[in-house]
Amino acid sequence: MRITISGSPGSGTTTLGRSISEKYSYRYVSAGEVFRGLAKERNMDLAAFGKIAENDPAIDLEIDARQKEIGESSDDIILEGRLAGWMVENADLKILLYASPECRSIRIAAREGLTEEQAFEMTVEREASEAGRYMEYYEIDILDFSPYDLILNSETFSADELFSIVNGVVSLLLKRD
Repeated sequence: MRITISGSPGSGTTTLGRSISEKYSYRYVSAGEVFRGLAKERNMDLAAFGKIAENDPAIDLEIDARQKEIGESSDDIILEGRLAGWMVENADLKILLYASPECRSIRIAAREGLTEEQAFEMTVEREASEAGRYMEYYEIDILDFSPYDLILNSETFSADELFSIVNGVVSLLLKRD
């Protein structure tokens, strides 16, 4: 089983990915954690590191290539990242989580120790930067949801409810095998 989980920052992809990974003992690989780790190694915040990534395609290309390779060559894995649904063509289930920028900013502010206003500005700036890079590097329109099998609003559903929905879908897919 290969599952991808995509969504904007603060939409709940990490929480869902970890929950499904724990339930099924699947390996969990997060592009966001890799990106945050690279920023931290350089003592930079995400917005500043995103600006560098705008001018250094090697950062995004390395993260995306690594995730694609791992995803397409591994079984029983959860791949979480903005482009995971686009990159792992042989995934059994491609999930997209959505929430409004306002909702996601509240979550990001709590997680990162920022004000909601700071989180909102950072989020809007980061998303614009990422959207431009994805189009330039891969001709991917991040607002095109066509690769996804399941699209869920994480503002409507709690983390537990999202897990229940996805768990039900995964259970159905496993019964097919």
